[in-house]
Amino acid sequence: MSQGKIEKKQIKRNILISILAQMISLLVSFIIILIVPKFISEIQYAYWQTYVLYVGYVGVLHFGLLDGLILRYSQYDYDELDKELMRSQFRVLLFVTSSIVIMAILLSSIFLDGNYFIVALLVAFGIITKNQVTYTSYTFQITNRINKYVILTIVQRACFGIITILLLLIDINDFYWFCIAELFSDIIAVMVGASMNKGLYFGKITNMKNSLNEAWVNLSSGFLLLIANWASMLLIGGARMVVQYRWDDLIFGKVSFAFSLSSLFLTFVNTVSIVFFPTLKRMNTDELPYLYKKIRNSLSPLLFIFMLTYYPGYWILEKWLPAYKPSLLYLGVLLPVIVFTSKVSLLTNNYMKAYRREKTLLIINATTVLLALILYFISAFILDNLIILLLSVVFIVIIRSIISEIIVMKLIKTEFWSDFAIELVVTILFIFSTIYLSKGLGFIFYSASLAIYFILCKKNVGLFSKIKNNSSFNN
Repeated sequence: MSQGKIEKKQIKRNILISILAQMISLLVSFIIILIVPKFISEIQYAYWQTYVLYVGYVGVLHFGLLDGLILRYSQYDYDELDKELMRSQFRVLLFVTSSIVIMAILLSSIFLDGNYFIVALLVAFGIITKNQVTYTSYTFQITNRINKYVILTIVQRACFGIITILLLLIDINDFYWFCIAELFSDIIAVMVGASMNKGLYFGKITNMKNSLNEAWVNLSSGFLLLIANWASMLLIGGARMVVQYRWDDLIFGKVSFAFSLSSLFLTFVNTVSIVFFPTLKRMNTDELPYLYKKIRNSLSPLLFIFMLTYYPGYWILEKWLPAYKPSLLYLGVLLPVIVFTSKVSLLTNNYMKAYRREKTLLIINATTVLLALILYFISAFILDNLIILLLSVVFIVIIRSIISEIIVMKLIKTEFWSDFAIELVVTILFIFSTIYLSKGLGFIFYSASLAIYFILCKKNVGLFSKIKNNSSFNN
């Protein structure tokens, strides 16, 4: 089953076992996001979030090599790969990231000191560990060995969760121990992944000329996708950087807490998205429009329903973490991001990659990032208003989602114009309820808004319902 149509049972199995892995990942994220702030100081949490913010960007330092592997080899099975050539790319990746780490440590020792030097040092080591985890996970994904990818995810997240609990039990308050715990978990995951993936790690490699030629082809293929993904990350990460620069560390920590909460669900969606792309590459193109409509018509209403949990969640978190009460208001503003980011991550990005529209994806993301930075600058340095900055994040994410869907609509020859308008209204009503209404009244108001949403969209919205279509995708 190397090329062509992938079996439908395998699609479902891959998604189900990915969901299993994410249940464990979500449990660990729950511990990290909701338990740790209870037991470490606010300033230590802020430093930790600084590390989390910047280590999230070290994946750009493979310069597109790994994205090139994804784009070029997702239709092949493990036995069909040229192992010597693949191992050569692992060596190239290791050499490049190690060189960058040495330079990063030298520069950090010159220009930084104190806790910020510690953060920079830990982020530098993350350049190697994070990219090695990515290489390992990508090689499982492109060859459709999702069960091994799930094991890798479980090992990394479970190890991190266990070490974090142990640190809390022995009353560790210094942020850097939690960073070290994550880096150590990455190393363990790579070791486990390499043991299941020996053919792509150990053995002979091609000569230097072939290795560099292959690296150049991968870089050329994957660079646009890398920049597109990096620009996409900057939509939200850029806002956090502006907050860190414009306001003090404690405010940055509270805003980061809100971003972390909103990202809990996105972690789950992103993993399903990763599994989804090799599936698209192996499907017949005439089935893609049907699958898009089926997922979209289930995803949006589910996410809008999920946002109802904000109201009881506010009450619980207010009692559990009173020091982070301002974060809960920020969360109410940011939560709609999950609706539109999920559609981009799961659907539009994957469809544009499947149709080889990486350049279009780059243009969309680069344009929206440019607009975002302008709005963030105005919000922070001219208006000096944190809420307006967060509203700008939501606005930019919505704009990117709509533009991306318009492009995909043309590719699959279907339309969702009325859905755009209705989803935008529901989003505005939710944000209005979180800012201006009490949480009890807000719950009633948003519930009524959802009821109207389902009435207006009853012909299109189907929570896991069948779409009347002649497609053969159904079993």
